[in-house]
Amino acid sequence: MNSFDSTIFEPVIGLEIHAQLQTHSKIFASDPVLFGQEANTLISPITLGHPGTLPKLNKNVVNFAIKMGLAIGSEITKKQYFDRKNYFYPDLPKGYQITQDKTPICMGGAIKVHLKAGVKEISFHHIHLEEDAGKSIHEGDNPFSFIDYNRAGTALIEMVTDPTIHSAEEAFALVTEVRKLVRYLGICDGNMEEGSLRADVNISLRPVGEKKLGTKVEIKNMNSIRNIQRAIEYECVRQQEALLNGETLVQETRTFDAHTGKTHSMRVKESMNDYRYFPEPDLAPLEISDEWINEIKSTMPLLPWEQEAEFVNQYHLSEYDAHFLAESKEMADYFKEVASISKAYKSIANWLMGPVKTYLNENHKEIHDFPISAKRLAEIVELVESGTLTHNLASHQLFPLCIVQTEVEVKAIVEKQGWLNNKPDEDSLHQHIDVTLASFPDKVKEYHHGKKGLLAMFIGDVMKKTKGTADPKRLNQLMAEALEKLK
Repeated sequence: MNSFDSTIFEPVIGLEIHAQLQTHSKIFASDPVLFGQEANTLISPITLGHPGTLPKLNKNVVNFAIKMGLAIGSEITKKQYFDRKNYFYPDLPKGYQITQDKTPICMGGAIKVHLKAGVKEISFHHIHLEEDAGKSIHEGDNPFSFIDYNRAGTALIEMVTDPTIHSAEEAFALVTEVRKLVRYLGICDGNMEEGSLRADVNISLRPVGEKKLGTKVEIKNMNSIRNIQRAIEYECVRQQEALLNGETLVQETRTFDAHTGKTHSMRVKESMNDYRYFPEPDLAPLEISDEWINEIKSTMPLLPWEQEAEFVNQYHLSEYDAHFLAESKEMADYFKEVASISKAYKSIANWLMGPVKTYLNENHKEIHDFPISAKRLAEIVELVESGTLTHNLASHQLFPLCIVQTEVEVKAIVEKQGWLNNKPDEDSLHQHIDVTLASFPDKVKEYHHGKKGLLAMFIGDVMKKTKGTADPKRLNQLMAEALEKLK
């Protein structure tokens, strides 16, 4: 396929982001909400829509939705009611879905995203509450589909953006920010691979400068931020080629194949009338008081951008460091726990962005799985800050030992290794430098001919000889002086 030409067409994109709320029970029934359980074990007559059963609204679901609305600056709808959205699908046991059509719980709001070109504010039209459907399972070549109703009735918020997104980059950034925000709020785990957070993408093209919207295509159930980006990029090119070839696009629902990177038609898109919305007769209208909203406001945690500001203002970190540490609430909390013990804030940030991040990435772990407690990391940081250990020794030798020996005191490890008061004196350091330079006469000549990067090699060799106990700053100074004398 050709590449997309943004000088000819402008993409107009809207997202419908679904987040499963982390309540203990479902939105209208007491069935537990758990992932990965045996199929059809978390169900009840209410979930299955048996005759005579009545739904009852879970108050925590409302609390969580209001939290999200307050976080993005929405207006909370004071009087609202639920609606029935009528359609048949095998994993929808009642034959209809209880949702909110005319009175969504939150109206408006926006989230700022960071793009290559700068910061953009992306607005939301509304957030509404609804129940999730079950799950259809299609296994290999088996001609039969299986239905698991465990997920049916799980509480969802659906966050509907305005059609003001104009690139795959913007969509990627928005879903990333939403995932971060719901995790900060503690209302959704954001695990897209488990379906806790997923999105439908609505996309159309229009000629640059045109105000009228083009024919909209919906891509359903995207459960990967990267795949959302890939699907939009593919669909932009597909629609562009069709329009340039004089083809007429149809309003349809498509699915994205992650293996081929292509979208495929599923069905012609239903119109709103097809769903035959009407007020849910089995649920009373819901009224939200100012007292209720204020009570929720009092429980709101620091939001990601507020956490970044605190790191800059209170801990005097750079904006770059603050942005990294605030990427997850768990990392932010870990930093603050370490910082409550050691005041070397910048050093703590460097440890988290350096050795800790490397360990987590290499072992596919999150900070809550990190085996070194905040107290132990603070002790490591203080050993370096006090000059007792070099950073090189602490990061390359002590740090790995602390990861393995989780029950051993940091001080005990240091004493056992003989690192206390084991720094080489000035004379022995000079001797090590002389031996190193004598071992690499050709490299010394290259250094004097302009290859200044070799200084790091010489210093590294001395560090090996001293088992990482030499002071890097002093060693750097002495090495430069020794090389100068050999000119």
